[in-house]
Amino acid sequence: MTAATPLLASLLDNDFYKFTMQHAVIKQFPTAMARYRFINRGGHRFAEGFDKALTREIEAMKDLRLSPAEKEFLRVNCPYLTPTYLDFLSGFRYDPSEVHVSLEDGELKVSVEGYWYRTILWEVPLLALISELFYRLKGAERVTDEEVVAVVRQKIHHYRGLGVKIAEFGTRRRHSFRVHQLVVGTLRDYGEGCFTGTSNVALAMAFGVKPIGTHAHEWFMFHAARFGFKMSNAQALENWVDVYRGDLGIALSDTYTTDVFFESFDKKFSKLFDGIRHDSGDPVTFSQKAIRHYKAFHIDPLSKTIIFSDGLNPDKVDRIASFCRGKIGMSFGIGTNFTNDVGLDPMNIVIKMTEACPEGDHWVRVVKLSDEHGKYTGDPDMIALAKTVLEIDA
Repeated sequence: MTAATPLLASLLDNDFYKFTMQHAVIKQFPTAMARYRFINRGGHRFAEGFDKALTREIEAMKDLRLSPAEKEFLRVNCPYLTPTYLDFLSGFRYDPSEVHVSLEDGELKVSVEGYWYRTILWEVPLLALISELFYRLKGAERVTDEEVVAVVRQKIHHYRGLGVKIAEFGTRRRHSFRVHQLVVGTLRDYGEGCFTGTSNVALAMAFGVKPIGTHAHEWFMFHAARFGFKMSNAQALENWVDVYRGDLGIALSDTYTTDVFFESFDKKFSKLFDGIRHDSGDPVTFSQKAIRHYKAFHIDPLSKTIIFSDGLNPDKVDRIASFCRGKIGMSFGIGTNFTNDVGLDPMNIVIKMTEACPEGDHWVRVVKLSDEHGKYTGDPDMIALAKTVLEIDA
């Protein structure tokens, strides 16, 4: 009997910010360790045997490797990734022993541990595998390929009519790789002047579009473990600038609430970074704060961009665009509403860093305090400590 074809076929089937962060970690924190944990926000129940199916897919990932063509794509399109990093990535292999999977009474547990520069690549493909296997093992029927294309065409036509820029950010909770292919292909074919690219590097290469992304919450969470909560935002931004020298200039704002972030986002950073990314809380309230912040430094808000990426759909984009137009630059990164709008309930799952060991053998618990209390993640005692140190009342 022939073994099933693995669901992941490319090392680059991952979000771009994972590679940009990995590059920075190798340069600045090569001995740091990290731990991650799967969080089932949606309370999904997993079928018997799911753990075994997921483990098989994880084992198959050890055979993934960067092809010469993929390396050349990165060299040409991402010149800020150094030749030494591309050589490293050519030799990189996933180590399945870094991942532990178990299933008990329908509750899936997944954890990752190892050197941060290695384990940083696991999060996104693991979530994509969990999502695709979930629907496959349930035998859930999605809409046809033609219907997927029709829905995406309708949405991108709507966004073109709004005159906004749209990127696709949906790897983590996609229905399947096949649906993801259909989405990116349709956006490319019908989104001229509107579609700017995809966070998925393999699909960016396949469809000849731009890979998009900078950094994620874990970059700031690690810096809190290394430098303390008060210094986390400033040090994370400073180290990013040290590596990329002005490239990849969108800063994520809500790891410890937007208000705390803006205290560290001084005139230097406000001028140097091209913009900021919104990922939680009310987008209009966030936009108002951003406009006030830039104006306080005599920076024209229209010279900067907010990348909105929090649970977007056409109605939400309409509301944001209506407020921001003529006041501040804007762009939109749309994920699940593109890659898992197939007639089934999308999953609500994440994998987050839970602990970091910046140096030596001392592990530090890490947390995220977004602008939505329901999105707080981490140990409750450490969350309370962070709120005390950062003087967050809510």
